[in-house]
Amino acid sequence: MVEVVIYSKITCGYCARAKALLQSKGVAYTDIDIGADPAQKPAMVERAGGRTSVPQIFIDGRHVGGCDDLHALEADGKLDPLLGLTA
Repeated sequence: MVEVVIYSKITCGYCARAKALLQSKGVAYTDIDIGADPAQKPAMVERAGGRTSVPQIFIDGRHVGGCDDLHALEADGKLDPLLGLTA
C-alpha cells in the first residue's frame, strides 16, 4: 500500500478535486489541513521545493505537485502505477 499525503485547506476547490480523484480510485490518504494547522505550512513548503499553494501531493514521499499535476498523471495513464493500482 502506498502512502499518499495531501497538504490542503478546507476552502480549496482544487484540494477537493484532488481528493475526489483519489477517493474515486479507493486510495486512502493523509490530509494535512494547513488552514486548521498553519504550523504545518513550513514543512509543506520545504517538502514541495518552495511551492506555497495547496494542494501539494506526495505519493510514497515523491512530490507529484498539485491538483492539475495529479489529473495530468491520470490523463497520461501514469497515476495508477504510482498508486500501485493494476488494471
